[in-house]
Amino acid sequence: MARKFLYAFAVLIVLVIAGAFAYRAYGPQLLRAALVPSADFAAQKAMPKNAWVKADMWHARPDLPGNAALYLPTGFAPAPTGSAVTFFIHPTSYLERTAWNAPLDDAVANERARLFLRGQASAFNGVGEVWAPRYRQATFGAFLTGQREAQLALDAAYVDVLAAWDAFLAAVPPGKPIIVAGHSQGALHLTRLLRERIAGRPVAKRIVAAYVVGWPVSVVADIPTFGLPACTTAGQSGCVLSWQSFAEPADTSLVTESFDTTVTDRGVSRRGTRMLCTNPLTGTQDAEAPAAANLGTLVPTADLSGATLELAKVPARCDADRGFLLIGPPPAGIGTYVLPGNNYHVFDYSLFWGSVRADAARRLATFEGRSQR
Repeated sequence: MARKFLYAFAVLIVLVIAGAFAYRAYGPQLLRAALVPSADFAAQKAMPKNAWVKADMWHARPDLPGNAALYLPTGFAPAPTGSAVTFFIHPTSYLERTAWNAPLDDAVANERARLFLRGQASAFNGVGEVWAPRYRQATFGAFLTGQREAQLALDAAYVDVLAAWDAFLAAVPPGKPIIVAGHSQGALHLTRLLRERIAGRPVAKRIVAAYVVGWPVSVVADIPTFGLPACTTAGQSGCVLSWQSFAEPADTSLVTESFDTTVTDRGVSRRGTRMLCTNPLTGTQDAEAPAAANLGTLVPTADLSGATLELAKVPARCDADRGFLLIGPPPAGIGTYVLPGNNYHVFDYSLFWGSVRADAARRLATFEGRSQR
């Protein structure tokens, strides 16, 4: 599933970079030539068991100077910090074709990752500490090929995420409420973490919510494997949220066509199934809300060095067909990184930053009330 789904996003990105005519003429060849690694896959050197004990193995951690997840938009007065701790897995920030996995010291990939944290993970800093590991992510081109190396790269990236998760759990006081969240490739690794290391384990009882954003989650094929139900009410805790944002008119065909060819790790087909759509403005499944319900969209400066929080800017409704989150006409001032088809994938969190922040606080309040009974 991973390769086929992110192939769709690669198509969209290359359409932006290379132009529609070039893609129509040379599409698959152009994609592979531009982004698939030319080097042989090299197994990553095993990291020391205690590697993620060190602060420099994290992009965000409470004791880390320059913690990008502590970002707040200009003029925003934060609410008191809550009692939760968030484990956030950042999306793909490595686009090179010189290796199948990003080196930990790649300066460009690391800076992109920190930019993503400012616009995404920062939504959770109002409910407590945010931890976001550095990991040797699969390069973007790994999603464009059926070569065995591609799956090896994803597996290798997940090994790092898993090691960071174990270090995180060891560092966090027992019983402390946990939010898990990610975006795109990060959300993919989160689905595996939910299946393999959270479902059916004691830590599942500590999960306030799982934000699997920017990645398609089948309601009937995937949710039963996570050990947590889909969130259906705004105050529910111990549940899963997911959405994929498109302005209108939306062309979602690249996503649905890829999604419909995939099966779960248990061999269950996703064809024709509905994707989980949590409306971040209401915190409920398959809902609709006007722009007035939006508690704040991050509107970036031209150089992306900062942002302001604009209230009531973007509406949201879950479509009645497959479960995409539709935001009405393209909103002004958001930026130039919108993908063809009116795909607002890059902005899945920042469009609803204030509402995601409030959503996490509501679910934490429910969790804390439930745990005290």
